[in-house]
Amino acid sequence: MYDVIVVGGGPAGLAAAYKAWERGLKNILICERDSELGGILNQCIHNGFGLHRFRTELTGPEYAQRFLDMLSNTQVQVQTNTMVLEIVPGQDGAAHKVCCINQMGYQVLETRSVVLAMGCRERTRGAISIPGERPAGIFTAGTAQRYLNIEGYMVGRRVVILGSGDIGLIMARRMSLEGAKVLACVEAMPYSGGLTRNIVQCLHDFDIPLYLSHTVTDIRGHNRVEQVVVSQVDQGMKPIPGTEMTFDCDTLLLSVGLIPENELTRQAGIQIDPHTSGAIVTENMETSVPGIFACGNVVHVHDLVDFVSDESERAGAAAADYVLGTRAGGVIRPLRCGPAVKYTVPQKLHSDAQKADLFFRVDRILGESVISVTDEGGTQVVRFSRQRMAPGEMEHIVLPKKAIDESKGALTVSVQEVSHS
Repeated sequence: MYDVIVVGGGPAGLAAAYKAWERGLKNILICERDSELGGILNQCIHNGFGLHRFRTELTGPEYAQRFLDMLSNTQVQVQTNTMVLEIVPGQDGAAHKVCCINQMGYQVLETRSVVLAMGCRERTRGAISIPGERPAGIFTAGTAQRYLNIEGYMVGRRVVILGSGDIGLIMARRMSLEGAKVLACVEAMPYSGGLTRNIVQCLHDFDIPLYLSHTVTDIRGHNRVEQVVVSQVDQGMKPIPGTEMTFDCDTLLLSVGLIPENELTRQAGIQIDPHTSGAIVTENMETSVPGIFACGNVVHVHDLVDFVSDESERAGAAAADYVLGTRAGGVIRPLRCGPAVKYTVPQKLHSDAQKADLFFRVDRILGESVISVTDEGGTQVVRFSRQRMAPGEMEHIVLPKKAIDESKGALTVSVQEVSHS
């Protein structure tokens, strides 16, 4: 019987397992389907990681190694090359069952708590239904990153990138540094989906044009991509006739969004937020099934791995508290989305929570704005100011214990742009 089984050995799983150990649990297992721990960080050889967490600039493998070094001083158990197939929640306080398979065969492991840390996956061409032929040379940005940084294969020489997510922006720079010509980055929305610093460092610094409100409307080439056609789109995302641009290229990279990897979550009967496609969680990252916690990109897609680590430590600590009998309590109160807010994480909080780290995204680009949290009676309990907000950059605020204690009922997070007229 394990105290906690962590599903996934990426940055979220490593942080959760270490914190659970630090909190007092001794029988901890990490199940990782890859051959090594570290997750997506192993292929992210660019720097920019760890600025918030370690106050220094690290590459992805260096960031992962920091946690691996910390875990090396514990007795946390690890099973790599292990695919978790199913999680069966325990009923009425009974142990949860984690069904997995590896070189030892099929196993059914019992555990008092579970931390879900499976990360996310990329949307593919099939998810966005691009018309045209189906030749070689079409990759998701993350797949191209793995080919280039781990396998050592150059995926193309003349490249068009669809989508302006952070992985796509980073691959624009990476391909340029390897000698490829990145012809354009094309984004269907009227704003970029990536961090501002990545737009500057990966596009502007390499003179790569960014076409907003444009999308790929045709792919040409029988054996290998030969051309892609890009068209401007209207407010309804429909291509505008007569705006076509044709790029002669051999590669199309797709950076069109990430989806939390939640097949196990759904199968376990855990409630899913339709806006994030991740589990609905409380401020301590507990899901709707007692004793099962979730953290990192399996809950919602983060901008920075530093925030993933912080969130995952909360999940690991909460899993330990659950096993040790010191879990959070009180009434469960919902968190709701007001004007300009797409989603919040967590979606619920305990009335006796010491504080709540609240993450959310806005639904459009906003200038100087006010973030307000109001209770069920319309009383404003906290207020924050921002100079600029964008959907591509996650916002973080903290609800102090006093605000939670003095408010009543459901809490609503709203954003109002300041008018200077």
